[in-house]
Amino acid sequence: MSGSRVIGDWGGTRLRLWRLEDGEVAERREGPGILTGGDPGETLAAILGDWPADRIVLCGMAGARGGLHEMPYLPCPVSADQWRAQGKAHEFAGSRLRIAAGLSCRDASGRPDVMRGEETQIIGAMALEPELATGTHLVLLPGTHSKWVRLDDGAIVGFRTCPTGELFALLGRSSLFPEGEAAGNDNEGFAAGLQRADERGLLSTLFEARAAQLVDGRSGNWAQGFLSGLLIGAEIVEMAPEGTVLVIGDAGLTARYGEALARRGVPMRAMDGEACAIAGLRLIDED
Repeated sequence: MSGSRVIGDWGGTRLRLWRLEDGEVAERREGPGILTGGDPGETLAAILGDWPADRIVLCGMAGARGGLHEMPYLPCPVSADQWRAQGKAHEFAGSRLRIAAGLSCRDASGRPDVMRGEETQIIGAMALEPELATGTHLVLLPGTHSKWVRLDDGAIVGFRTCPTGELFALLGRSSLFPEGEAAGNDNEGFAAGLQRADERGLLSTLFEARAAQLVDGRSGNWAQGFLSGLLIGAEIVEMAPEGTVLVIGDAGLTARYGEALARRGVPMRAMDGEACAIAGLRLIDED
């Protein structure tokens, strides 16, 4: 199948598009996420602009309720081949459009969980490193909704979600910051937050971010770093990972989680989230 091709990862807060030429990324564009409002079709058309596209392949919230076309959740376990085979083609502004399905699972108690977009990165990671398709692996995808995923012989068999990034964003605009949301993170505050996560429960510690500014003269940046360390540390404590964790994400966030994992003696290795997303999207509707 020849012709121009655009692939994209459309999350709740950000749209990333890549235009491919001869299978390689030629250009990159960004736009607003699905949850920022507005008509998704109009948003996509505006960001595509003058890009020619015979085929468009998207993952993430493009397939959510309220997205471009609602796609089903495939129940785990799901292999890469099962995921690639899902769905039908749609038409968008004269282009052939494919949207990746999300995944669902239930834990041992029957509690449900879902993901959209992260599965594309995981399957892309297996395409980049085929050894991931054998044996058991624990994969962490940190972000707005951090995903802890178990791979068994190339199949995604289950996962758990921690809305760590979303909590951080919401609390950053809360009364924990008397002078408003601070910019940037402070390493000293982050380390202090990690330590508190080991010592005390999350709820009884959150207010220290505010009190330390008012009583100890801590800066808003320190408090923001403290909050980040506390939330990430609490996530690691709750998930209690064992063995090497593969972390897929951007370099900055991966480094934060690496520090938190190292504190508890958990080894990790990292893969670039964007590279994994592109590799996964290339598998859908490929030539």
